[in-house]
Amino acid sequence: MRNLFFATMAALLIVFTGCESMQKEKKMTAMEVSPIDQKNIGNTVAELKDKYGGDHAFRIEKGVKQTAELWREKDGNADVFKDFCMKNFIAGQTELDTLFFRLSRNFEVINGSLLKITKDLKRQLHLDMGEIQNIDLMFGSYNPYAHLNEDFFSNKIAFVVTLNFPYYTLDQKTEKADEWSRKEWAYARMGGLYTARPPAELLQKVSNESTASDTYISEYNIYMGKLKDEEGHTYFPDDLKLITHWGLRDELKSSYAEEDGLKKQKMIYQVMKRIIDQSIPDKVINAKDYYWDPYNNMIFDADGQEVEFAGEPDTRYNYLLQNFKAQEELDAYYPNYANFIQRKFEGDYEIPQEDVENLFKEFVSSPTVKKVGELISKRLGRELQPFDIWYDGFKARSAISEDKLDHIVKKKYPTQQAFEDDLPNLLMNLGWKKDKAKKIADKIQVDPSRGAGHAWGAESREFPAHLRTRVGADGMNYKGYNIAMHEFGHTVEQTITLHDVDYYMLRGVPNTSFTEALAFIFQKRDLAMLGLTEESTEKEAMMALDNFWSSYEIMGVSLVDMEVWKWMYENPDASAAELKQAVIVIAKDIWNQYYAPVFGMKDEPILAIYSHMIDNPLYLSAYPIGHLIDFQLEKEIAGKNFANEVTRIFTQGRLIPQYWMRQAVGNRISGEPLIEETEKALKVVK
Repeated sequence: MRNLFFATMAALLIVFTGCESMQKEKKMTAMEVSPIDQKNIGNTVAELKDKYGGDHAFRIEKGVKQTAELWREKDGNADVFKDFCMKNFIAGQTELDTLFFRLSRNFEVINGSLLKITKDLKRQLHLDMGEIQNIDLMFGSYNPYAHLNEDFFSNKIAFVVTLNFPYYTLDQKTEKADEWSRKEWAYARMGGLYTARPPAELLQKVSNESTASDTYISEYNIYMGKLKDEEGHTYFPDDLKLITHWGLRDELKSSYAEEDGLKKQKMIYQVMKRIIDQSIPDKVINAKDYYWDPYNNMIFDADGQEVEFAGEPDTRYNYLLQNFKAQEELDAYYPNYANFIQRKFEGDYEIPQEDVENLFKEFVSSPTVKKVGELISKRLGRELQPFDIWYDGFKARSAISEDKLDHIVKKKYPTQQAFEDDLPNLLMNLGWKKDKAKKIADKIQVDPSRGAGHAWGAESREFPAHLRTRVGADGMNYKGYNIAMHEFGHTVEQTITLHDVDYYMLRGVPNTSFTEALAFIFQKRDLAMLGLTEESTEKEAMMALDNFWSSYEIMGVSLVDMEVWKWMYENPDASAAELKQAVIVIAKDIWNQYYAPVFGMKDEPILAIYSHMIDNPLYLSAYPIGHLIDFQLEKEIAGKNFANEVTRIFTQGRLIPQYWMRQAVGNRISGEPLIEETEKALKVVK
């Protein structure tokens, strides 16, 4: 579901590329600044050129300038700086290669070990291992990476990197993409490691807030058997506990195939609205002591007596606000990015935020959206409801009841170990040869998730990737299996891009959207892996429609997420209550502009329900970009050996996004191929 390591490390890997705002300059006055002036830089560059010749001018100029920008008084005076540069600049290619591989090996040791510590300390929070104590939160929020950046500046390892490996801007990487060899790409990634020097205490604060909000979301469950409508009817099993938003959404999606599905869906949506506006009774959050009528917002004890309650006190929005404040404090230490929004998109995604926003707005404004909405309305035999943004009728499983799917999955996977044991078979069914399937599966460990589930790759080839999903006492149900297949896609990507990519510095994918794309590709094959594949002349058309509608839904959510972060930067002193109102207004505005014309109703807040908005800042854009990549990849691998194509495409490693796509499918990331295919599908599917 998300690569948590990169989320933790994002603050360490951002670069200098722009101008400081006045507000940022005020914050910077109290900070340490470099004591190395232009004269010192010029003298050092001149002596290095005299020593090594003009052939090395570019690297010398870049390396000395990069190192000077990050040098502080505590690192030494100008003479110490010059001496360091003279002794540590490496001109010979053989010696530079040796340095590169030594650094790569040692970074793998450090990254892998620290990530293992992080995972182990969060086990009580992430796995279904009993009640969470305060000490678990304290250990779980500890960030072993927090001091790593400063430690490596203090011992000058970071300066060895900045001096010898130039950093390239996104524009420069784009310009040089076709010219560079694989090793040059790896060198460029090495050059991007140390481009900012934020204080360890602020990085730790970001980790603390992230852990707290993640735990809040992981523990946010609704006991569905305790929900009653206005007539007192219940519709869900007494023991059904669903996490928000994922569990609620997936239950809603599965209800399309049920006789009383519409009643269930309306009730779930009412619950969602209570969560969004925080009118949800505090006594029903992760508790089953009372019956709850979400329509009239009343709760009752076992004897049917009404019970007084308080609503959740804007807790949801306070966690979002604290994540913002932690990131805002870091802004001053990245002087060439105005804020976290730019750091996330230009530094992490390597796609400018404006480009992503425009891509999404063009897609959700397409006339094709209304045509697909009309088709869904006809297939449902009713007018669209707001929750039909999750319409699931373009998937084959929508014709199969949830009970039947649960029975099949529970029989096949009674325990998490049974699922883990079956991973090699799943891979072989997808086209991997037996030996390779076993090698990949041996690097994946399945754990029982406390939350909806997630995947967590390794940073060292010594350790496994972790696949977390919920497994009930009576076995894995279909929802858990569907999520597990999504996470399986993540862990396969994480394993391939760590073990099979030629350079450690190129491990991984361009950004999280690309791992989401493979996760979607695996998730769509969940029924096939159960032996339930149904061949149909409409299969490709249905896939296009399903991807299109999913993209339409999540793009709106992402647009809300981006607008909320813009609003927080415009209103940095807002309270949680004010933020709540702003989120609701933004969600309704996005709905009114891009969804009301299709659904025929205004002021719906549904786009604000996503949990990622609360516990994983600005991650949501990875999903819709991932959907577009997913579609383009599916078209590329159609009719070819699935395993061979996945291996070919993902062993490219961490290139910049648009270049990666050109190498993978021959085109940039775009919504046009999906829109065009959806128009064709509308002529096939009735």
